Amino acid sequence: MAERLRRVRTDQLLDRALAAAAWLAAGLTVAAVGWILSDLLHQGLPHLNWSFLTQEPSDSGRAGGIAPVLVSTLLILAICLVVSVPLALASGLFLAEFQRRRGGVAPLVRCSLDTLAGVPSIVFGLFGNALFCRTLGLGYSLLAGGLTLACMVLPLLIRTMESTFRAVPDAHRQAAAALGLPRWLTIGAVILPVALPGLVVGLVLAIGRALAETAALLFTSGYVDRLPSSLLDSGRALSVHIYDLAMNVSGGAPLAAASALLLLILVLLLSGGATAVAEHWRRQVLEMGS
Repeated sequence: MAERLRRVRTDQLLDRALAAAAWLAAGLTVAAVGWILSDLLHQGLPHLNWSFLTQEPSDSGRAGGIAPVLVSTLLILAICLVVSVPLALASGLFLAEFQRRRGGVAPLVRCSLDTLAGVPSIVFGLFGNALFCRTLGLGYSLLAGGLTLACMVLPLLIRTMESTFRAVPDAHRQAAAALGLPRWLTIGAVILPVALPGLVVGLVLAIGRALAETAALLFTSGYVDRLPSSLLDSGRALSVHIYDLAMNVSGGAPLAAASALLLLILVLLLSGGATAVAEHWRRQVLEMGS
């Protein structure tokens, strides 16, 4: 009896220690995020106004705004998502729904994706420069930068979407098969709505990585801070602009902080918008199915 009580007390102490460690880790994470946000707000918030969003940079970025930089960033992100999301969705469905059994090409594809996910971004930048800028003749352009980012986020998107599709219970597939639904209708009306929250998580991660990328864009989209007239024009992304102001421009730290704060706001807005649109679409599909 005494031995049993001793074990119970030991287990309780371990539970409390693990709970305390978890709370400590969460507190440190929140503190780090709060520290970064407070520093950005302190330095950048006074410069974040309407003129900052609508004017062009001047005096090497020490004055003016970031309107061309913001437009270039959104165009690069749009190209990246338009190219990568359909490919990732199709590849994830192929691996999860059509290659569920062991064997075939699925292990090779997964190994290749895991390898690509660990490749440094600067290597993707050199690859994009060699393929898109030189071989395909796109030069330093928004299109080359967006295509390079698409190649970079594809492994993350595909593996996330595959895991999400595999997490859908087989009972849904079996019920659809019992009703005589074809596979394409099962995927569109049953599996996609159920997997949508996980797909949105993968999309948000891809958006965050694409917006924060600097090294790959230095070799592909270029450094020009003027307003682009087409996708074949060179353009400076927000991450590149922040790097340039912080590292190469004397006295550019306050506007670099303001640009970084705007980048965080942009990530939050795009993530929230993607979540809202996905939830609205999921409800519509479920209402049509019912």
